[in-house]
Amino acid sequence: MASSGLAYPDRFYAAAAYAGFGPGGATSSAAISRFQNDVALLLYGLHQQATVGPCNVPKPRAWNPVEQSKWTSWHGLGSMPSAEAMRLFVKILEEEDPGWYSRVSEFNSEPVVDIQMHKPKEEPQIVPASTNGTSISEPKIISENGSSVETQDKDVILEGLSTVSSHDEWTPLSISGHRPKPRYEHGATVLQDKMYVFGGNHNGRYLSDLQALDLKSLTWSKIDAKLQAESSDSAKTSQIAPCAGHSLITWGNKFFSIAGHTKDPSEGITVKEFDPHTCTWSIVRTYGKSPVSRGGQTVTLVGTTLVLFGGEDAKRCLLNDLHILDLETMTWDDVDAIGTPPSPRSDHAAACHADRYLLIFGGGSHATCFNDLHVLDLQTMEWSRPKQQGLTPSPRAGHAGATIGENWYIVGGGNNKSGVSETLVLNMSTLTWSVVSTVEGRVPLASEGMTLVHSNYNGFDYLISFGGYNGRYSNEVYTLKLSLKSDSKSTAKEETVSDTTSRVVEPEVETSQDGKIREIAMDSADSDTKNSSDEASEQLLVALKAEKEELEASLNREQLQTELQAVRGQLAAEQSRCFKLEVDVAELRQKLQSMDALEKEVELLRRQRAASEQAALDAKQRQSSGGMWGWLVGTPPDKSES
Repeated sequence: MASSGLAYPDRFYAAAAYAGFGPGGATSSAAISRFQNDVALLLYGLHQQATVGPCNVPKPRAWNPVEQSKWTSWHGLGSMPSAEAMRLFVKILEEEDPGWYSRVSEFNSEPVVDIQMHKPKEEPQIVPASTNGTSISEPKIISENGSSVETQDKDVILEGLSTVSSHDEWTPLSISGHRPKPRYEHGATVLQDKMYVFGGNHNGRYLSDLQALDLKSLTWSKIDAKLQAESSDSAKTSQIAPCAGHSLITWGNKFFSIAGHTKDPSEGITVKEFDPHTCTWSIVRTYGKSPVSRGGQTVTLVGTTLVLFGGEDAKRCLLNDLHILDLETMTWDDVDAIGTPPSPRSDHAAACHADRYLLIFGGGSHATCFNDLHVLDLQTMEWSRPKQQGLTPSPRAGHAGATIGENWYIVGGGNNKSGVSETLVLNMSTLTWSVVSTVEGRVPLASEGMTLVHSNYNGFDYLISFGGYNGRYSNEVYTLKLSLKSDSKSTAKEETVSDTTSRVVEPEVETSQDGKIREIAMDSADSDTKNSSDEASEQLLVALKAEKEELEASLNREQLQTELQAVRGQLAAEQSRCFKLEVDVAELRQKLQSMDALEKEVELLRRQRAASEQAALDAKQRQSSGGMWGWLVGTPPDKSES
């Protein structure tokens, strides 16, 4: 939990300040714009309960509905203790805005950055960011492309992703605009300096909205997209169907949405195309045998084709079939590869290397998560299990991946117990795993169903993550700035690729590793003789082995700590849920007591009514009985009564 480092009541006051609540319950425009009306009213009531106490002010006049709603929210809390109101206030804020604590500057110290290592001399010193994340030293006039028209001295205005100064560390982005609803199992892709997010799952409901994050201004915007009707009348449009577990793939100046779970699934996979110029979805007509509809599959762009693997169909049957869609002819091809394919799975990750090899990593079945790596040679259509180097990744499913050159980055995922906290990278040429970064606590980066995209901005490569689920749904955006500037083209194609399958790649990997070890040994030995170089290499191997063992032990400790923090977070959530239930029980008890009093009054009235009816009946019977006996004995009626 990101805010676990601050104790009460300071944690509550930090949350209240962030939400826009001032002394005495005064609210700023931030509280109104950041939350929906019902959430803002509930936060107001809890803030008043925590700072002032139970509501004892008279109810406002009916002509002021806003003040009346605020009074109702506060008054409805009854005699709730101040401490419980504080905890519930922070709990609701974390559900609505999971990353609030990381953006409270006065309670979150800035990370220490080694300027000599991480920041080029040409970059200016970062100053506090504005609302859209742009670092500004003095007011300047900026053109549309972000260049400074009017500058003073040598100051440079940083915008967008350039505001991120730390390298190889995940950083939450400060983004303006109305944020999308928290979600997971959505789709994301980058097109023309914008990250598009479509669909997803929130509380078991599929979503259909399309959101765009401008990577220059770091601003969210919702796109009012329509679905072009299939009829000849191009003016007819309708709404796109909600879906989750689909894949977004950029192709040219458009992008595709492929497959995914829907409320009313079709028999075959549906391919949708979005045109950002017309803001219109259209159903793409495909040919050939369409694969069965599914979600949780992977779709990988290889040249002018899309390679689809695995997933889970509408009947929850896991799949490991392979299909290829030719984007030039829009024709599906059902592929029968040789070798042993990966076992049926969903929520795995896939990547393409050198436009020839398809890599499949991880995923899960209904009961097990995997950490295996499979390679498909797209020329020979043969599956293989190559030998891997470096650390052994832990099993996971629901993770996200992105490729930059020959490196394949893996983020997030879960193992049915907790989220995975480390960010891995696989060198696809040497098949060597290593750790890039590790996050601490219950943060969205250790989630399932998140998305990961790559963007190159001002010569630097950035990984951008969005959403996910780790016990709560997220709509946070994090970015990781990689250490080295990338070249204009990927270096993956420059690697020498063998004509055989990946089974022959194993000796190449070993040769490459040996070559690197010899190179390090030569650097450390300077100009010594060959014998001293061999001795240095042996010492280096021993040192590397010891360092590896130390890193593995440290990784195990971090994983245990992460699991402990996750359990603590779950206990805190259960405590808040129990508190809510206690409040509900107290309210129900009050209602039950009122009902008991009413039942007693009703019972008393019933008895009184029964007694009255019985008395009337007895009187009637006595009158009727006296008249009969008088007639039998011949006694005339009393004349005096008449």
